[in-house]
Amino acid sequence: MRVLIVEDELYLAEAIRDGLRLEAIAADLAGDGDTAFELLAVNSYDVVVLDRDIPGPNGDEIARHLAALPAGPRVLMLTAADRLDDKATGFESGADDYLTKPFALRELVLRLRALGRRPAAATPPVLELGALRLDPFRREVYRDGRYVSLTRKQFAVLEVLLTAQGGVVSAEDLLERAWDENADPFTNAVRITISTLRKRLGEPWVIETVPGVGYRVSGVTDAAG
Repeated sequence: MRVLIVEDELYLAEAIRDGLRLEAIAADLAGDGDTAFELLAVNSYDVVVLDRDIPGPNGDEIARHLAALPAGPRVLMLTAADRLDDKATGFESGADDYLTKPFALRELVLRLRALGRRPAAATPPVLELGALRLDPFRREVYRDGRYVSLTRKQFAVLEVLLTAQGGVVSAEDLLERAWDENADPFTNAVRITISTLRKRLGEPWVIETVPGVGYRVSGVTDAAG
């Protein structure tokens, strides 16, 4: 196992590194966010031990970056804050595990080995097509960098359409994948959701109706469907 320790308290970072080496875990050090990004760009790590409060890009920014990678390293966050809200924010940023300072080295080792046993690529990839960006993990959608607030059903429909990467998705497929098994096959729910989704995403429309076939996300279209 190879670990990157991102911690600006030098004595603590070195103590963790030396302790991990005694457990046959290779460890590199980064004292700030910029150095962490440099090391992540050239080395392959199994786990990143990440302090949230570091100079440069902070721990949350680094965690979000790693969570967007299809097979990025696991993230174990370190923090002095033990409030549930702080931990929730860390997990939403992409952390896989959390450890509150002060902690026992033995516990850190056990958590690292547990993370190392988990299969990679558990975080769903960010979907992008044209001006649209959908993050399934954080449940966020952006158009041209602008955040778009969607209902759960609108989000589900858009996720199916973006997964098709410009391919046509029939109304039947949308109904099957974005609604539950009790959905009425003769309902107009798909058409209504597509209509409201278009309005939320704004003009010019990016969801195109292919008559008699279904819907697809295109670059820009004036079709209102």
